[in-house]
Amino acid sequence: MGKIKVGIVGAGGMAFYHYEGFIKAGAEVIAMADADPGRAKGFAEKRGIGKVYSSLTEMVSACPNLDAVSIITPNKFHKPLVIEALGLGKHVYCEKPPALNAGEMEEMLAASKQAKKQLMFDFNNRARPESQAIIKYIKKGRVGTINSAQATWIRRAGIPGFGGWFTNKALSGGGPVIDLPHMLDLALYFMGYPEPDYLLGTAFYDFMDNKAFKGPWGIPDAAKGVTDVESSCHAMLTFKTGQSLQIRNSWAEFNEREVVSVTFQGTKAGGKVERLFEIEGIDETCIDSCRLFTEEFGNQVDLDIKTEKDEHMGRVANAANFVQAISGKAEPLNKPEEALVLMKIIDAMYKSASSKKPVQIK
Repeated sequence: MGKIKVGIVGAGGMAFYHYEGFIKAGAEVIAMADADPGRAKGFAEKRGIGKVYSSLTEMVSACPNLDAVSIITPNKFHKPLVIEALGLGKHVYCEKPPALNAGEMEEMLAASKQAKKQLMFDFNNRARPESQAIIKYIKKGRVGTINSAQATWIRRAGIPGFGGWFTNKALSGGGPVIDLPHMLDLALYFMGYPEPDYLLGTAFYDFMDNKAFKGPWGIPDAAKGVTDVESSCHAMLTFKTGQSLQIRNSWAEFNEREVVSVTFQGTKAGGKVERLFEIEGIDETCIDSCRLFTEEFGNQVDLDIKTEKDEHMGRVANAANFVQAISGKAEPLNKPEEALVLMKIIDAMYKSASSKKPVQIK
């Protein structure tokens, strides 16, 4: 196979990471599309991307030699664009969350199977050096069975704009439950993606009318926009294997600081992958750690695992893995079947929070 040719749909903030990852893996980004052609042109001109279009349809029609497409749009448009790209015979890399709900994800999975094309998502935290270090210990049996874990992405003041698409449920699917699925996915990855059973969850809507809780990530406020999503959630998930997982996500909550972590307790060792922020939302200020907690010769032992610092939290590395996977040079770091399980859990979190009752996941 020659050089992989990629087209990017969406010139938002995540486009930088997709582009850098594709180029790092040896691909060529030859086209860009955005509903705002001016924004696409600005991104493309800085990077020598020669072709700019206003839609995926137009881009693929003009560039039939594209091998792959990446999707960086508001969540509502993930499913139709992914299915269109797969139907046109292209491999697809899509931003998180995979879709608005599990039903949409089922359609996307079916489309990828029918097209026999790679479908991957930007679950970038799997590609972080810390995560890849921990997974090696897990796969070598050093941790044993992970009985329980805690998935946490909490912010103190991190609402990504008021009235824009992030806070509009029709466009986003929800607030931090669906916007911050990374640690949930990472915990499931460490645990071997066991089959979920029951979930009990709560959601809170505090601070969604308070501009003091706006974060540095996101988009400008829209004065007449909609703000109808949650600010935080807490849940307990059990699995048919007997394992359990606590989930905590928030954009706005009275926490000490922004914390991004997965902690787990195994039969041979426990562990933690954690990112602490000195300044909320600013990756350059983060403190990363990767640790195992075990016992040796009757002594309690803590193991600090040293890894290279990655301020991009695996975003570039994960995009690079997509190109490597479709080139046959690496196994994909995530699969659409796992994305379907993730979306079923997210659906259950919203259903349980609404009904105030446990939900069985089927």
